[in-house]
Amino acid sequence: MLERQSNVKAWLYLAPAMLLLLLFTLYPLVNAFVLVFLENYNLLTGDITGFTFLGNFKEILTDRMFLTALKNTAIIVFVSVPVSVIVALVISVFLNSIKRFQMIFQTIFFLPYVTNAIAVGMAFAFIFNKEYGLFNMVLGWFGAPTGSEAIVWVNAGATWGRAMFALLVYTVWGGLAFKIMVFLSGLQSIDKQYYDAARIDATPRWRVFSRITVPLLSPMIMYITITSFIGAFKAYRTVIGMFGPTLAPPGSLSKDSLITLVGLVYEEVKNITVLPGAASRAAAAAIILFAITLVFTGLQVMVGKKRVHY
Repeated sequence: MLERQSNVKAWLYLAPAMLLLLLFTLYPLVNAFVLVFLENYNLLTGDITGFTFLGNFKEILTDRMFLTALKNTAIIVFVSVPVSVIVALVISVFLNSIKRFQMIFQTIFFLPYVTNAIAVGMAFAFIFNKEYGLFNMVLGWFGAPTGSEAIVWVNAGATWGRAMFALLVYTVWGGLAFKIMVFLSGLQSIDKQYYDAARIDATPRWRVFSRITVPLLSPMIMYITITSFIGAFKAYRTVIGMFGPTLAPPGSLSKDSLITLVGLVYEEVKNITVLPGAASRAAAAAIILFAITLVFTGLQVMVGKKRVHY
């Protein structure tokens, strides 16, 4: 009787969270798999012209903007994630080795995690401004042109490569906070006897780092890498924060757009009320993104089973 009452109470406590998951996670997921098989679905009237198996996938895969979004997303994922993980690990080791002002530095590095991504993106757009941005000012100290002759990073006339570089700098910086926090907690849980033994043997610091710190932190590194890859595949706020709703520097051509796969889904969603089939194309793009993320996550888990030391 008591066990049954406990179960009822547990389900009552879980009911609000379960309801929210059903409404905002499970239902949209199931609905996406339904929409992708509808041909020319009109959201306003509910009309369709038929059913299709791969038609919407073929349409979105042959869209030039999809290829642009896939390229941009791949660059963000495979550049920003490794760089941010390495930088976060190095900073964490440095923070863990100092005692004075440690809490102050931790707070400084943690600030991006609690700051609005759009606001930070606007700040980085200001930093990379052509004429009065801090980045060009620093480059000017080393002889780079400044003022009206400065390098264009995010303003009108910026090339795709320069705009992508600015976006990657912001993406790496914005992703450091959570990684540093996790790595620091992992470093502080490592038994000090390993480091004491290495100190007695006069082991070089780089060897201590590669033979003790990294292996013992491998579960944390694996967790951070997987979650970072998933988060990078969903990149959207960083782009809209720096470049606004156009997802590109002002006046850029479509080939120079910095649109991501999530951005492509939102662009299709915008057309739902005016273009029949837009909802199905958005669902197709979302399912493709889901499949890509699932494949890479699975590969990382397989590699982690061989590389991670528990």
